[in-house]
Amino acid sequence: MKTALALLLLLLAQDSTLKPASDVRAAFLKQLDRPKVDADAKTIETKIEGGLVTEHLTIASEKKRSGEIERVPILLVRPEKIEGRAAAVIVLHGTGGTKEGQRGWCADLAKKGMIGVAIDARYHGERSGGAKGAAAYVEAIARAWRAKPEEMEHPFYYDTVWDLWRTVDWLIARPDVDPKRLGMIGFSMGGIQTWLAASADERIKVSVPAIGVQSFRWSLENDKWQGRAKTIAKAHAEAAKDLGEPEVNQRVCRELWGKIIPGILGDFDGPSMLRLFAGRPLLLLNGEQDPNCPIEGARLAFAQAEAAFKAAGCPEKLKILVHPGGHSVPPDHQQAARDWFEKWLR
Repeated sequence: MKTALALLLLLLAQDSTLKPASDVRAAFLKQLDRPKVDADAKTIETKIEGGLVTEHLTIASEKKRSGEIERVPILLVRPEKIEGRAAAVIVLHGTGGTKEGQRGWCADLAKKGMIGVAIDARYHGERSGGAKGAAAYVEAIARAWRAKPEEMEHPFYYDTVWDLWRTVDWLIARPDVDPKRLGMIGFSMGGIQTWLAASADERIKVSVPAIGVQSFRWSLENDKWQGRAKTIAKAHAEAAKDLGEPEVNQRVCRELWGKIIPGILGDFDGPSMLRLFAGRPLLLLNGEQDPNCPIEGARLAFAQAEAAFKAAGCPEKLKILVHPGGHSVPPDHQQAARDWFEKWLR
């Protein structure tokens, strides 16, 4: 009872500080904005097997300060025969994963007549420079922490969000994609990137952030930051050393997160951003015992979403599923995600 009351009081306190959703969207788009470049799609390989076509290609995302063009590796799976334009769903991997790890999801979507699209996040897969798992990603975050603000990258979520928006640009220009039927699903890190990217980009009509919804602010203020910090432990440890702290603590997280993912403790946190989905079908998948996404903070975000969908007159377009376990997506939640896309994109 005390916990429920505390959550209610905190929610009310946050309600009074949340900016209008339109202002938050505009601020987030401005935060990540950079000059666009032509997609310049380059096909690496195309295969046809079992009635499905698999395309391996890259597109240009941005021109970096060095003059180098940042390219996004893409794995696309589609039905061999498409009548007219098909729905397309972007599928995002978690920390240390790759687009190839989402091939099964892409194939399942293609078998349902949709187009499945997976990308490598920044410093993952083909973008890792040969490093295994999340090693290159963690190193990039540590470099961003030590860089001057005007020279830093934002590999912790934001740069991949930009890549997702550019992927959408490329998708809607394809003759086989219906620009009015785009979806996005992500897992863990990819789940966070999903609610960040899709909340602000209304071209994404249906979204499923899996084991990613949370309140970074609540985790930090309630001593539940440990799970999130462990996902990139080395970067946090180096920040602690630079700050003169004997170990990673609340101050380290506040300083690190505040610099490399600016706004995540305020306007761009889950409770604020999820409101931006109101009117578009949104399925939220979380775990009751997930240390990376503490459920108390997630429920603050759920409540804001519920209020926004109710105010928009479409509460049926929001569905929240919480399983009793931890940082995982059980089979029934995976099936619920497939059903969600079929329901709203077919």
